[in-house]
Amino acid sequence: MFNYQGKNVVVVGGTNGINLGIACAFAKVGANVAVASRNMDKVNTALALLQQTNPKGKHIGVSFDVRDSDAVASGFNSIADQYNTIDILISGAAGNFPSRAKDLSVNGFKSVMDIDLLGSFQVIKQAYPLLTKGNASVIQISAPQAYVPMALQVHVCAAKAGVDMLTRTLAMEWGVEGIRVNSIVPGPIEETEGFDRLAPSKALKSMIADSVPLKRNGQKQDIANAALFLASDMASYITGTILPVDGGWSLGGAGAAMDALAKHLPQ
Repeated sequence: MFNYQGKNVVVVGGTNGINLGIACAFAKVGANVAVASRNMDKVNTALALLQQTNPKGKHIGVSFDVRDSDAVASGFNSIADQYNTIDILISGAAGNFPSRAKDLSVNGFKSVMDIDLLGSFQVIKQAYPLLTKGNASVIQISAPQAYVPMALQVHVCAAKAGVDMLTRTLAMEWGVEGIRVNSIVPGPIEETEGFDRLAPSKALKSMIADSVPLKRNGQKQDIANAALFLASDMASYITGTILPVDGGWSLGGAGAAMDALAKHLPQ
């Protein structure tokens, strides 16, 4: 259905979970894919998988911490040495851990804000000069915490709300240049680090699945499919959109599920 032959895609946070699934999906349909994360060993592992997925692609990897503005700039300079332009940017760096607000340290709150919100801004700002004017797509990976208040997630709720407003504001500013900016909001996605932290047991995962209207937890391919669509010409009139890909979880089950999970933590 999709053909991204020759397109340059950058996936920040693209070495595991949802973001690695997105990176592989773009490679599978012909794209050149660059992945970035803090851990160079994970970058190299992801690169090997991308090369296996699409041996003809020009895949590259860089390592930087999205909280470090100089490191992000250096990373994008390295990407620019290999790719003259970026057609698609996936901004997916994120941090999360469950904590009651009363137990959450200032440093813990700040860490998530710095990774999710400040990190997103720094990534997009550094990518901007390389984005293909007239036909570029920026996709941020958000979370339902942006608009559904959840127990144990005050830090993530605040950070992701900011990420979604960043998406909408940039869509307004950059639309005239033909740069589309959207957010994908994953629901509970199996075999990801974030989901395993929030629901560490099989019983809790099953409980969350039951809170989803479609009665299943999502798969990484569900999110990859949404990214392939949003970056394509079929979505050329879509910008500033916050797209839930969550089986309807955010319609009501998400908050209740997190309340139930909170009961499993020590008071």
